[in-house]
Amino acid sequence: MANINLSMEGVMHLEAYATGEAEAERRAAFGRFTQNRLERAYRLAGLVLRDPSEAEDAVHDAAVQAWLHWGELRDLDRLDAWFDRILVNGCRARMRRRSIRTVDLDSRPDVPGPDGFAGLDDRDVLHRALATLGADHRIAVVLRYVEDLSPAEIAARTGDREGTVKSRLHYALRQLRAAMDAAERMREQTR
Repeated sequence: MANINLSMEGVMHLEAYATGEAEAERRAAFGRFTQNRLERAYRLAGLVLRDPSEAEDAVHDAAVQAWLHWGELRDLDRLDAWFDRILVNGCRARMRRRSIRTVDLDSRPDVPGPDGFAGLDDRDVLHRALATLGADHRIAVVLRYVEDLSPAEIAARTGDREGTVKSRLHYALRQLRAAMDAAERMREQTR
């Protein structure tokens, strides 16, 4: 076994080199992640918050939190779920701080239905019904039906139990169906 004598200055130089190299790799890994992930994060936050500027702020805040806690990520295979959890928790906090929920119905292009306008009315009713859901219910619906995640995947992203996610989906869908049925009855009465 060889004896290695390093001066304190040599040890500090090696640590600085290793730290600099590790920091460069950390920056590169985070850059690759954000390049591939930000567009999807904006879409998710926009659907949950229903306000483009709030969504941008939420994604920015989530990216900052992810950067600050990057070293705490233990399993790179769970990176998307880890980041989604940061983002969803940030969206949830923003929705709870709001005193009035806004709905921007003009943020997405109109996609007409078969007769040219029938789908617009249904979409408007759905957007209004989504706006009435509480934060946790809206998050569950968006992650399930827009992001196409399973209840188990939603639970991993929100920190809730899978049974809680299923319950939220159940009650949210019941509320959405009731809103759609009420709108349909109103349409029939005006004909």
